[in-house]
Amino acid sequence: MYRTVLRRTARTAIPSRWIRHSSSRGEPVARRSILPLLAGAVLVGAGVGGFWAYQTYPQLSKQQGQAQTPKQPEKAEILREKPRKKSKSNEESNELISPQHVQVKHSHEHPGVYAWGSNVGKVAAPDSKESNIKTPRRIPYFDGQILRDLKLERDFGVAVNEKGDLVQWGVGFNRDTPAPEVTLRGKDIAKIAISRDRVIALSSNGQVYSIPVAKADQAFAENTPNSHSSWSIWSGTPSLTQHFRTLKPANLGWNEQVVDIKSGLEHCLMLTSKGRVFSAASSTEDFPSRGQLGVPGLTWQNRPAGPYDQPHEVGGLRGFTVKEIATGDYHSLALDNEGRVFSFGDNTVGQLGFKTDLTATHIDTPSLLPVNQLYAGTNLKPKVTSIAAGGLNSFFTVDATKTQSRSGSEVMPASELGRVVAETWACGSGIHGELGTGKWLHVSVAPSKVKALSDLYEYDEASNTVSPIRLNKIAVGSTHVCAVMDNVHDSKGNSKGDPKFGNDVLFWGGNESYQLGTGKRNNTNVPVYIGALDGDSVGAGKMDGELGRNRFQIAPRARVNLLEKGGKGKGRQVDVEQRVECGRCVSAVYSAV
Repeated sequence: MYRTVLRRTARTAIPSRWIRHSSSRGEPVARRSILPLLAGAVLVGAGVGGFWAYQTYPQLSKQQGQAQTPKQPEKAEILREKPRKKSKSNEESNELISPQHVQVKHSHEHPGVYAWGSNVGKVAAPDSKESNIKTPRRIPYFDGQILRDLKLERDFGVAVNEKGDLVQWGVGFNRDTPAPEVTLRGKDIAKIAISRDRVIALSSNGQVYSIPVAKADQAFAENTPNSHSSWSIWSGTPSLTQHFRTLKPANLGWNEQVVDIKSGLEHCLMLTSKGRVFSAASSTEDFPSRGQLGVPGLTWQNRPAGPYDQPHEVGGLRGFTVKEIATGDYHSLALDNEGRVFSFGDNTVGQLGFKTDLTATHIDTPSLLPVNQLYAGTNLKPKVTSIAAGGLNSFFTVDATKTQSRSGSEVMPASELGRVVAETWACGSGIHGELGTGKWLHVSVAPSKVKALSDLYEYDEASNTVSPIRLNKIAVGSTHVCAVMDNVHDSKGNSKGDPKFGNDVLFWGGNESYQLGTGKRNNTNVPVYIGALDGDSVGAGKMDGELGRNRFQIAPRARVNLLEKGGKGKGRQVDVEQRVECGRCVSAVYSAV
């Protein structure tokens, strides 16, 4: 039946209304519309989606907000300034506002010696095993002591105490016990100088002594008569109980005596009260052979009969009244009362102030340094006021007075006429920065101006004038230098209650053993300040960013009440000042009488 109906469908086009469904099953159910189902599904999906959006939208919005909104800065925490200590007196107020006041006061109340730099010879810190002392440190032996003089080498140190006795220490003095020890008493020593192996000491009455550095050599000299001594170079006649020699210039005039001494590694200079200069050998290891004695042609072979270390007058300086002398390792300087400088000795690196000559490395007769040529073409008239030397360097300070031009091409204002410009000049080696000119030089062809120490002025309230700032002192070591400025100072305060302040101090040059006191090891070719010396209360070794507000200042001379050790008794009134000393890779500051 079903097949027949299909055939008919294929053959005849019967209208759809006449078609009958032929099947064994019942009549089919009528189809339902799909639209209601789709609508329901959409509603259900919308509900689910809305619920999901309701749950997740806050989190998505938060994440998107974090991604789009830049990170806000953290809320600043307010730190309130701690209450300042209220001063109960002017003295406490000065201590709070002036680090220099604290330094000056501390140095007056606690005299002693501070040292730093190389300690391989147990000089900077005899009780320490450190090879270098990076920042200033007190030497306990000298606590509470005032010294007359102090000199340092890498391997030994020498000082003169307040009584005029000689004190020595270091491995060069005694390798087994390098602690300070008094080695010469009763000679009233006023000044000392050191060579490679001898100490040259000047007494208050003008006597000059030569003492061995090594304690063993002192003992040998005490126990061995000179006539039987193995020191064939000595031909004097010291007694059996002496371990020193006396150096006495010949033909001294009436009331003429030695008033100053200086020494290099092999030679020494002696200045008399009449302005004459004598030179002598000051070391037993080598005879001076680089012209530093100032005696033309003098050698070991042709030296005159007599002691090896006999003084010789520097004939080239006769007729000039010399007021100051200075020595480097192998050269000498002399300054007369007219402001003229004479130099002689080794000139390998230009330390004499002249251009070097490879065919003639030294000058054995005093030669006038042409300072006027340094001011050629200017309206300045120079006059040298001081000299200093050490190692392979020389320094001199100049007061240059402004004058009217001779040609008249440039008219100087009347207010400028007579005005003084204070300048500092240097020559010699600068490979470690010791010239202080900002350059690293092996050799100097001529003196160079140290600009950081030149053309400086300050206002003096006491005199109501502007005056040049000069140098008070230059201490020259083997490779480093220190300058003490002669700026206006006041160790007592202008009036009762005013803060005290001292002289500015600057260091420069080699720093291979931390001898500059900066706490670092780099050399510097320009003068720099260092931090205060002692104790946390005065900011030892620290420099703040306020233009060196906490910089070290040396205490000028002042009368103070010095207590005995332990702070007992009423004490005694004494004039005290601080001084700086530069040696071979070591530095020191000491309280001086």
